[in-house]
Amino acid sequence: MEIDIPDVKAEVEAAFARYEAALTTNDVDTLQALFWADPHTIRYGIGENLHGHEEIGRFRAARSPVGLARRIFRTVITTYGRDCATASTLFERDSVPGKVGRQMQTWVRMPEGWRIVAAHVSLIDA
Repeated sequence: MEIDIPDVKAEVEAAFARYEAALTTNDVDTLQALFWADPHTIRYGIGENLHGHEEIGRFRAARSPVGLARRIFRTVITTYGRDCATASTLFERDSVPGKVGRQMQTWVRMPEGWRIVAAHVSLIDA
């Protein structure tokens, strides 16, 4: 298996950037489109455990758009072959001083494009 094939890595980096832009602007439609539309999709958040595309969508639709700006750092995107990747990043938000957020996503190339099939977000003390 080839790791970090340049064109594949560039595709996932672009999908990740699209996700980040949608997250910080509360573009719910794009966020939902980037998650695999399937009951197997999982997102474990800071205060919620979401199983399935529908639960994730309900969470996104109900979430406050206030305080979503953040600074990301130490982002690592690794591709495995042509159809699977992980994206990991740390982030800070002014709305949660003294904390560092951690976000991990598993991306899979689906017929409709790159989609997140599993995600985990957590906070720890800085």
